[in-house]
Amino acid sequence: MSLHPKIIDLTLDRCWRLLAALGHPERALPPVIHIAGTNGKGSVLATMRAGLEAGDARVHAYTSPHLARFHERIRLAGELISEPALAEVLDECEAANGGEAITYFEITTCAALLAFARTPADYTLLEVGLGGRLDATNVVERPALTVITPVSLDHQQYLGETLPEIAGEKAGIIKRGVPCVVGPQEDAALEVIEARAAKLGAPLLAHGQHWHVWEERGRLVFQDERGLLDLPLPRLIGAHQVQNAGIALAGLRALGAGEEACEAALSRAEWPARLQRLRHGPLVEAAQGAAASAELWLDGGHNPAAGLALAEALTRLPPRPLHLVCGMLNTKDVRGYLRPLAPLAASLHAVSIEGEAATLPAEATRDAAQAEGIPAETAPSPAEAIAAIVAREPGARILICGSLYLAGQVLRANG
Repeated sequence: MSLHPKIIDLTLDRCWRLLAALGHPERALPPVIHIAGTNGKGSVLATMRAGLEAGDARVHAYTSPHLARFHERIRLAGELISEPALAEVLDECEAANGGEAITYFEITTCAALLAFARTPADYTLLEVGLGGRLDATNVVERPALTVITPVSLDHQQYLGETLPEIAGEKAGIIKRGVPCVVGPQEDAALEVIEARAAKLGAPLLAHGQHWHVWEERGRLVFQDERGLLDLPLPRLIGAHQVQNAGIALAGLRALGAGEEACEAALSRAEWPARLQRLRHGPLVEAAQGAAASAELWLDGGHNPAAGLALAEALTRLPPRPLHLVCGMLNTKDVRGYLRPLAPLAASLHAVSIEGEAATLPAEATRDAAQAEGIPAETAPSPAEAIAAIVAREPGARILICGSLYLAGQVLRANG
């Protein structure tokens, strides 16, 4: 963190310099699937990984941010990177960097690429950290496949104020002649992606044109030019996860995966803090102690599109009074996120995210919730918010939400 005064400073120059000093590990990776987009990147990656591994492939995976511990970001041939292996590549990157300015994400991405290049595997799944065009992961000259999940407004201070500007940054991962799977998009975003692909001669596999996905009678139906698949619904909850599953299936099919791998992708995918029901641990015990029988859920979505998807998913659960525990960063559109949830929420307890310099003060989250019509108050911590909720509503559905950073703290606190 001390190597650069900014956490985010979008350029590839520092990465190119360090990768050259390391002997260009980005040129020695197993075939790369590069995934960009605003929402759903992690779910798509987890689903594709489950499908590839079901076919006995060894898969590297790079994701961000981590929830409970840094090692989650780097998965080597199916296993989280070990402490000695992580220390080794970080030390090597720091030495090769020679004290030059470089951001936390850039140097840790270089460390991940170094680890991937040295460990045999069949595929490398790379999730973009922010944007695409100037993201530290965008250093692979010729991936096997690129993927762009739904694009919406987020991180405008870095990526542009309009949807076409943001889509242009995401489309920066498209490479000449490399197929690109495109998830459902608004027309303004799709036009930018199509123009970029046409300029580079990159074949598009676009939702609504080359593949379709829908839910029918409790099953997921996927159709592309190779035919129709009748599959179980995704293990991950929510209608938006049907869309994410479709993107992952289109990617797996582009890589030649068969129906067995596609079914395993949906049934085996795991991705914490995406409408995750917590069933064990001290926070759950607090929610279900004495006469209480509350449900405890966790979600890390943090922009208006995520709020909309979350609200839709919640309406599909059996009815219970919904009480939110919400903490967000000060870079987010808080009211835009809360607006779709407002008709569903009986109350909101606002918390600050402990230890995060960019946390939105609990009072600001409370005020935003009240402005959207949600009865709201502040709480010192998620644990104290849970206690206050179950004291009033023992059978509540409690959803902790608003930030992946908050979700990580909750997972650590819950063991």
